[in-house]
Amino acid sequence: MSSVLTSAKTDVNGNAIGTIRLIVADDHPVVRFGVKNMLLQEPNFEVISEAGDGDEAITQALEHEPDILLLDVQMPRLPGLEAMRAIMSKSPRVKIILLTSTITTQQIIEALQIGARGIVLKDSVAGDLAESIRAVYSGDYWIGGERVMNLLQALHGLMQKAATLPEKKTYGLTPRELEVVQSIVEGCSNKDIAKQFNISEETVKRHLSNTFDKTGVSTRLELALFAISHKLVDPI
Repeated sequence: MSSVLTSAKTDVNGNAIGTIRLIVADDHPVVRFGVKNMLLQEPNFEVISEAGDGDEAITQALEHEPDILLLDVQMPRLPGLEAMRAIMSKSPRVKIILLTSTITTQQIIEALQIGARGIVLKDSVAGDLAESIRAVYSGDYWIGGERVMNLLQALHGLMQKAATLPEKKTYGLTPRELEVVQSIVEGCSNKDIAKQFNISEETVKRHLSNTFDKTGVSTRLELALFAISHKLVDPI
């Protein structure tokens, strides 16, 4: 899958000036479209390719070696962090910014240790994405919604936070699986969930199967009761 969008400024010969070459990797076509449209409004940003799953993200990153890879944490076939490990081992010059709906402090630490240069929450993309790309491209990091120049100092602060603030227990559920659980609690059908997250019903069934295994329940009702009693989801 390949698509090129560019708003880069050019010189009199038509050559790009200081172009930042990007790949957008997210399993939601709507999200990819929205991110590319946002990037199109920025000068000197060029989307040279896109990917819809973790394996494809690796292939596109190694083939095109972009300046910046925007990588969804929760990807089908291969999770974002595992895809990042593979890319870092073969092409460490690629700077990776993770896109995620939710992430724990411990996951941020792990991502930075693997090689992530930035983490942007999806609900902050409109305000933070362009600035985070420029920060990372210039050699800095983007953590907690701001530019970070001293990674060791930032890691130290994150580790202190992880030690003093216990993380919410999630029973190993991924961010997407937690979203599916929330939808189950709200009474949504598999078809409703598939439409809401722009995924297939088969993918929904796979998420539910994984969730049943991790929580030890066997029905949607049991899952909803488990989620409410263990505070896995927001109250409705």
